[in-house]
Amino acid sequence: MKLSIIIPVYNEDGTVNKIIEKVKKLKLSIKKEIIVIDDGSTDKSFEIIKNTSGIKIIRHKKNKGKGATIRTALKYLTGDIMIIQDADLELNPEEIINVINPIIKGKAKVVYGSRNIHKIKEGRQLRFYIGGLLVTWVTNLLYKTKLTDEPCGYKAFKTEIIRELEINSDGFEWEPEITAKIAKKGIKIYEVPVSYVPRREGKKINWKDGIKALWTLIYWRFKK
Repeated sequence: MKLSIIIPVYNEDGTVNKIIEKVKKLKLSIKKEIIVIDDGSTDKSFEIIKNTSGIKIIRHKKNKGKGATIRTALKYLTGDIMIIQDADLELNPEEIINVINPIIKGKAKVVYGSRNIHKIKEGRQLRFYIGGLLVTWVTNLLYKTKLTDEPCGYKAFKTEIIRELEINSDGFEWEPEITAKIAKKGIKIYEVPVSYVPRREGKKINWKDGIKALWTLIYWRFKK
């Protein structure tokens, strides 16, 4: 088996090199490839990326959004399993093995990380925490799932599942979209606990993305 680690990057010149190096050092029981997609960064992110060896490099000339980067990555990845690793150091790459293990062992086809299975970590901003709980609650209500942290960035899939379902959303709402489509297919979403270090500055998601997430969940619930 082979793992494709997708790293979307948009204006993360302060952390992108650290993330890539952590992922490169990751010891796994299966082969891995690292696909870094610069989504039209206007800072020095792409300069850093293009001078890094051992990765596949893709660039969007203009910013298209996180969902668009995942669609682009699907054209190039060759792994049987795929996982998304954000470039902002909020999630620890050393825990990737914990997220993909249920898939490797044949226990699951889809695995999400959860920041809420264990006790809440200090430092999480209340509005993002409550917003995440709301999105998770609506997901469970509409799709009869039992998730604890739908918005968590760590999402791993057997690649064939994502290729079959497709991604229509360009922005952050690709996550509730794919969750909705997986749930409607009757595929169980397995969760594992992950640690989380909230960033203090430059967070790119806001309340408008929360509204979009809720609308996306409602839209795909009733879309035939």
